[in-house]
Amino acid sequence: YNGFSKGTLVLIKTLTASSSATLSFVNGASDVVLDSTYKEYIFIFNDIHPATDNVKFQVNFRDGGSDYDASKTTTHFRSLHYEDGTTAEITYLTATDLANGTGSQSIAQNIGNDNDQSAGGYLHLFNPSSTTFVKHFLSRVNCNGNANYSQEIFAAGYCNTTTAIDGVQFSMTSGNIDAGTIQLFGVS
Repeated sequence: YNGFSKGTLVLIKTLTASSSATLSFVNGASDVVLDSTYKEYIFIFNDIHPATDNVKFQVNFRDGGSDYDASKTTTHFRSLHYEDGTTAEITYLTATDLANGTGSQSIAQNIGNDNDQSAGGYLHLFNPSSTTFVKHFLSRVNCNGNANYSQEIFAAGYCNTTTAIDGVQFSMTSGNIDAGTIQLFGVS
């Protein structure tokens, strides 16, 4: 891992997708720690492959209830380059921003489902157990687009709640997560 955290990564849990509708990390369930034990948590995505072509990989957060619907304010941009060299761009994606929205936040988009297409990257979640401040997060994901291009996607924002975040869920906008792993680390 070549991120910017200054601590030691402590592996908490690895989830492996196998035609999974969602992959969820819930504090206290299945040996998951997502509380005040660490001030920073990192989710690392490895070879995330969608069952459906041209979908978004997304995240949502749970704030104490049973639903993943924490209110979020976010920003989202990407750079891309086509395999044949015809197009290269950097784009701010206003359609995938949330303005105090409760829906899932896109962290990768237009992922192809060919055997040579997948996504990999990470998401940092800061101080999820705070009951005083909002919870900031940021992600960086690289993936192969369905039209044969490489793209790097940056999303960031905050969960606009002073309630602790006790669950994080990953899914695709359509279809299942066909394969791949997501690892949860605490930063000590």
